[in-house]
Amino acid sequence: MNTINNKECLVLVIDVQEKLVNMLTDEKVKENAIKIAKAFGILNLPAIITEQYPKGLGSTIQEIKEALPNAKYFEKTNFSALKENGIKEALTKKQVILFGIETHICVLQSAFDLLNLGYEVFIVKNACGSRQEDNKDTALKRLMHAGAQIVTTEMVLFELLEGSKHPNFKEIQALIK
Repeated sequence: MNTINNKECLVLVIDVQEKLVNMLTDEKVKENAIKIAKAFGILNLPAIITEQYPKGLGSTIQEIKEALPNAKYFEKTNFSALKENGIKEALTKKQVILFGIETHICVLQSAFDLLNLGYEVFIVKNACGSRQEDNKDTALKRLMHAGAQIVTTEMVLFELLEGSKHPNFKEIQALIK
């Protein structure tokens, strides 16, 4: 596996919805999810957003919607996003930056399907959430053993930039200050 390549990646945001975000105990998950969404928006990189049963769980949080105005949205009832119509066709890059809620269910199953299809998968640890921390930790261990790379928000942001001479460096750097 390689580092994240901004010409070869897209972001897949899994179910960062109103009711799911409200049940998390770690407020940093939401903050980091927003930072990554903003970075992908600033860099005009492709984004896919899923919403698990939005009638019951609400829609994607407003900050992510605003950060990614050109994202492709998919409603889902399957836990793996890849089992929904149209998502495989929307995966136009070989690297998938993946985060969301709940780590041990929808993120895990989506990542396994991506890995099985040959994608390079980067799971953003501090932008993933589960109601119980041990479920999240166990899912991340399984994903790492399956071949996913476990990364952090700052790793993603700075790998996307490659260096301080990137034209959006100051704008992206401001996201972590």
